[in-house]
Amino acid sequence: MAARHFLTFADFSSAELHQVIDRAIELKAQHRAGTAGKPLDGKVLGMIFEKASTRTRVSFEAGMAQLGGSAIFLSPNDSQLGRGEPVEDTARVLSRMVDIVMVRTFGHDKLETFARHSTVPVINALTDSYHPCQLLADIQTFVEHRGSMSGKTVAWVGDGNNMANSYIEAAAHFDFQLRLACPEGYEPDADLLARYSDRLQLTHSPSEAVRGAHLVVTDTWASMGQEEEKQQRLAAFAGYQVDHELMALAAPDALFMHCLPAYRGMEVSHELMEDPRYSVIWDEAENRLHAQKALMEFLLA
Repeated sequence: MAARHFLTFADFSSAELHQVIDRAIELKAQHRAGTAGKPLDGKVLGMIFEKASTRTRVSFEAGMAQLGGSAIFLSPNDSQLGRGEPVEDTARVLSRMVDIVMVRTFGHDKLETFARHSTVPVINALTDSYHPCQLLADIQTFVEHRGSMSGKTVAWVGDGNNMANSYIEAAAHFDFQLRLACPEGYEPDADLLARYSDRLQLTHSPSEAVRGAHLVVTDTWASMGQEEEKQQRLAAFAGYQVDHELMALAAPDALFMHCLPAYRGMEVSHELMEDPRYSVIWDEAENRLHAQKALMEFLLA
């Protein structure tokens, strides 16, 4: 049987995604109670990083240890990928030595090439196009605080980046409506917008997107690899900061999320980041750990 991969939400059914979220909540409770088992005892995770990370590396490495397995970290300096070895060759070799692989890279096509040539499950730990592991953590966080996302409204404020693309896919799988407020020229993937048009509303007005929303989400305006565009982006995103004034337009029990790292005073105000009435970003960050444990367990079951 061919290995299952998790490159985007489209790789799983809605039922499977709900199963992963339920298991993530269960694993979190077991970890805190000290009753967790070691379902992945003896399993090895290969971690390929072409983009630096704090949360991704720690959550996957710690998660694998908590499940009884181990992890191997590979940066471009630690592997032949950094010296020009074809992706498909690395995939063929690595998948004969480890049980599961996560890849954090730039181009989504590189990840797809790796997965096509891997005989073990491959997880998208972030590409320029999608960030599905973060969406699992976001969904888990909302469910823990407010219950099912079915019928809810989510407002995305900012860049139509990999997170926005993954939120578009998540809207269909978890039955919520998504309003996207992006500056002109910074909209999400056009094919995704067309494919999921029944779930989406695209606007250039943050207030229009946030009004009545149950969840408000943003991200940095200049992602890794876009540093040269920073000044141009600062000008384009003026007026897109999420602060208390904007959150006041949302539903009374609305939550605020940010996948981090955050640039306080830019895409989000310092005061909102620290306001526990709205901000659940620290739970969101922790849930990367538990959601990814549930995902790895699912893929290796």
